[in-house]
Amino acid sequence: MNGIAALGRLAWLDDLVLGVRLSVSGGRSGWLRLTLITAGVGLGVGMLLVLAATPTAVSAREQRRADRALGASAEQAGPGTLLSQTTQTQFHDEVIRGRILRPEGDRAPAPPGISRLPAAGEMFVSPALAVLLDGPGGEVLRERWSARVAGVITPPGLSGPDEVYFYLGSDTLTTEDGAARAASFGGGGTPTADATIVILAVIGTAIMVLPVLVFVTTAVRFGSASRERQLAAIRLVGADSRMTHRIAAGDALIGALLGLGVGGLVFLVLRGTVGGLLPADFSPYAADLRPVPALLALILMAVPTGAVLATLSALRRVVIEPLGVVRQSGVRRRRLWWRLIPPGIGVALLYPLLGGLTGDVGDGTRGQLAAGAILLLAGVVVLLPWLVQAVVRHLGGGSVAWQLGIRRLQLDSDAAVRSVSGIAVSVAGLIAVQALLATSIAATSGTQPPADRFQAVVYTNGADGKGWGAALTGTEGVEEVRTAGYGYLRATPQNEIGVSVRVGDCDALRQFAPLPSCTEGDSFRAVMPGWESPTLPSGTVAAFHGVDDKAPVPRWKVPADLHTVTLYSSESAPMSFLATPAALGVRPDLRGLETDAYLMRLDRADPDAIERVRTTMTRLDPAAPLQLFADRRIGDQLADGRQVAQGCAVLLLLFIGASMLVNVTEQLRERRRLLAVLAAFGTRRRTLSASVLYQVAVPAAVGLLLAVLIGSSLSAVLLAVTQAPITFDWPAIATMTATVAAMVLAVTAAGLPLLFRLLRAPELRNE
Repeated sequence: MNGIAALGRLAWLDDLVLGVRLSVSGGRSGWLRLTLITAGVGLGVGMLLVLAATPTAVSAREQRRADRALGASAEQAGPGTLLSQTTQTQFHDEVIRGRILRPEGDRAPAPPGISRLPAAGEMFVSPALAVLLDGPGGEVLRERWSARVAGVITPPGLSGPDEVYFYLGSDTLTTEDGAARAASFGGGGTPTADATIVILAVIGTAIMVLPVLVFVTTAVRFGSASRERQLAAIRLVGADSRMTHRIAAGDALIGALLGLGVGGLVFLVLRGTVGGLLPADFSPYAADLRPVPALLALILMAVPTGAVLATLSALRRVVIEPLGVVRQSGVRRRRLWWRLIPPGIGVALLYPLLGGLTGDVGDGTRGQLAAGAILLLAGVVVLLPWLVQAVVRHLGGGSVAWQLGIRRLQLDSDAAVRSVSGIAVSVAGLIAVQALLATSIAATSGTQPPADRFQAVVYTNGADGKGWGAALTGTEGVEEVRTAGYGYLRATPQNEIGVSVRVGDCDALRQFAPLPSCTEGDSFRAVMPGWESPTLPSGTVAAFHGVDDKAPVPRWKVPADLHTVTLYSSESAPMSFLATPAALGVRPDLRGLETDAYLMRLDRADPDAIERVRTTMTRLDPAAPLQLFADRRIGDQLADGRQVAQGCAVLLLLFIGASMLVNVTEQLRERRRLLAVLAAFGTRRRTLSASVLYQVAVPAAVGLLLAVLIGSSLSAVLLAVTQAPITFDWPAIATMTATVAAMVLAVTAAGLPLLFRLLRAPELRNE
């Protein structure tokens, strides 16, 4: 009995091997089918490997950032301590970050990426910063530090290959300058992730994974008709139905295994190009893109297993007899009820999060968010077959090409639906991502200070700004410097903290909030979204503190008809009131007042004026915040995230276009005899071309409509989760939909040369 069982297992293995042999040595037709399957699975596996490598790349980047962060603070100076001050500046559109270092002993540690600490007047720079220093305008940037470049920071000290970073040596840095003292590096913790960033990452992963999985399961069905005819011939020589299923499994298995190899090559190619699509803060080293071992093992097991299961599932509706293949005909009415379950569960998971995410987003919340979003997007895949069938069932009439295309969809729409379901999922996800980005960008770009009077402002941020006004006035390209100050209103002597008030003339105050009108003597109540502003009721008499202690303390009665204005987002602390000097009874030149803002009017004909201002501030106080009015950086705070989304969208559209082209090619080859018969009976090429276009365009139109509906719903949910106003950018949605529709038409048109070749008389021959 054991011998019989062993023979049964060997027979099962022999059937698989036979399927592999038939696939590899099946002649021109078999090789073409194997090539299509391998290419399709390879494209999908390459994308899956890139996604599986993303956590490793992010972890490596964050680990390097943590390794270069300062360790535990030291209270006393010693031979092994150093002072460090983090600084940030900007050169044109490039943000430059770095550290100013001063050793306090001969055993002070060096940060990762450099072999020693830079001496005073020396600096170590990243390769990207070295390119900027040697590039156009580099002489202006070199004046900012007046330091000699002593070396280049190696990869262990950088978050990525394109990061613009430096270490600058100093012999004057002190703790009074805001420097921190430490004896080691490597004390950085994991930063708290913003809720919007978490959601963008989750949705971005979902819209990348789902289309890939859809296409991989579709790719293993390429050439199914010719394979079924081959299996019928095998049945003619004595094989039973179970044996043919095992042979088909072997045929699919070799295609999946070869696809894994091709996918590895695709991954190696993508690994070298992905960084160019991402901004500097996100670009990874190629060595960092290593698939997570668990995810790699899952891909290696899931792809061959899924290929076999998809093949066996496709054979369920096919009866393979010794004399031919019989497909179970008749229109199957697809059921709707179970297709509503995945999106329904997704909505149920997302509903408790509608109140908004605050603080650190834990793993449980991330999992709930990911599961809800993925299930809602998966609703596109499960609902699309039912919806296409429901739509084409009521279509008819029209031209010959229309009738040919629609009748084909009415008889069997599975292949057409599979080819567009990945597109529909992608569009739905991209709509959700676009809504989040557009809302976040609009929240900042719509509230920028005007740049017609002043173009920049520098804040003391608590530092002593003595001499700043003169230094900025003497900077080349600065035409005027105006100051603004602050103080506190105390209603009673017991109120020691007081309510803050910004003081300046009307021109200065307009840089902090949009004013309805302003003349000397006016004052305004100020609010800022997301900030609970302490205030004083109308009619309250308050003492204004903020002038020289020797001067008399002015009294101010809060007017009853005070206008309320909304503060611009800026580097300064929010204020409860804005007031002109005459309103509070202080000197027009603000003498004696705490001056914390220096507003500058720059020479518009000098493009390097702002760069010289940055150079001046680097020498005065590298940590002082500098804001450029009407700067794109303010309106595009999520520009890096948008560039990441654009890079992913480019990869996704390229993948979808390639997969659709392979899919269209496979469908045309499967129907070559039918197409040749129609051509032999006099059907014009234009008619057949139009019918092929209708077979793709109708499911694509239905899929895009469903994608817009579900994508808009998901974007509304996600905007509610991030506590943002629910708005839809319909022009952007229309542009995206039109772009995808144009891609579908272009891919279909790319398959027409093959269609014309298949219309020739030799294609009438049958095996």
